[in-house]
Amino acid sequence: MSSTTSTHHLAAILPTKAAGAFQVKDRPTPTPGPHDLLIEVKSIALNPIDYYQRDKGFPPLDHYPTVLGSDIAGTVVSAGASVPSDAPEPGARVAAFAPCFFTKGLPDYGAFQTRVLVPAANVVPLPAKIGFNEASLLPMGVVTAWSGWYSIGVPRDTAYSAEDGKGMLIWGGASSIGSAAVQVAKSMGFSVYVTASEKHHEYLKGLGASKVFDYRSEDVVENIVKAAKADGVTVQSGFDAAGQVKSCLEILKELKGEGSAKLATAVPPSEDTPKVEGVEVKFVAAPGDEKERTEHFHFVLGVWLKEKLEKGEFVPSPKVQVVGGGLEGIDKGLDELKKGVSGVKLVLEV
Repeated sequence: MSSTTSTHHLAAILPTKAAGAFQVKDRPTPTPGPHDLLIEVKSIALNPIDYYQRDKGFPPLDHYPTVLGSDIAGTVVSAGASVPSDAPEPGARVAAFAPCFFTKGLPDYGAFQTRVLVPAANVVPLPAKIGFNEASLLPMGVVTAWSGWYSIGVPRDTAYSAEDGKGMLIWGGASSIGSAAVQVAKSMGFSVYVTASEKHHEYLKGLGASKVFDYRSEDVVENIVKAAKADGVTVQSGFDAAGQVKSCLEILKELKGEGSAKLATAVPPSEDTPKVEGVEVKFVAAPGDEKERTEHFHFVLGVWLKEKLEKGEFVPSPKVQVVGGGLEGIDKGLDELKKGVSGVKLVLEV
């Protein structure tokens, strides 16, 4: 296997649609476009979308061979001519959302390689106290949480106090997306009602969950409803990070009060998803318009998360579990992720 040089670098390449396995080989190192940063990758976090695209070719991509992956942390190598002056400069430590999904598989923009192009808007600089492995947990989780609020119309400047009695339901709080959603909702002043395995309850309370419930309990829906009513809280917003729309709808129906409610789901709702009067279900999605999406990513990562990390008000979560083998270990890591993990994020060191 060749090592990284000034003109070429290593990448885990998916040769064809639904190939089911990656090939690690050299590919040419690209030059940043006007709005891009070239990043030397140190850590990569794995996500379910990665094995869906590896094994099934879904969501569909237009470009093969391709390089998949979204979550990275590393060091800025160079910048395009039109990158804003406040963007991280060469040498800066960053976490970034590699936009393979949004570029329909253009290989220069996939995370599974040692050098990757990323739009400057998709980057957050890292405080010295946050290592690369922890940092790689941030981009997908935080952006998806904020995209959930975007999808259901929760304003960015939401700032409730306890006296307002406003609650947020988050189902699947131990995942990277769920735990990010917990922290974002808490920062907005919501009372946050969360489901997770019992072993993760104290951890999630430390992240900002008001009350945590065991999703395995037969009475979980009833228990959440009783708790929120006892607290005098109405819950008109929810985030489903685990594909449990039906249970979320039952809860929102009982807790929405006189108004309506909205549920953001990170798992596409099925055709048999029940309809509940006064409760709307929206699949989580970032803005479709490229200009609006760029502004969305910049706000989430370059403004909001940057400030929270600097102040120590956001914790990379959940816990890191390192997968050995570097790029050669991606298939093993995705196979492990596919079987199911709990309260951890699988990370590759490259």
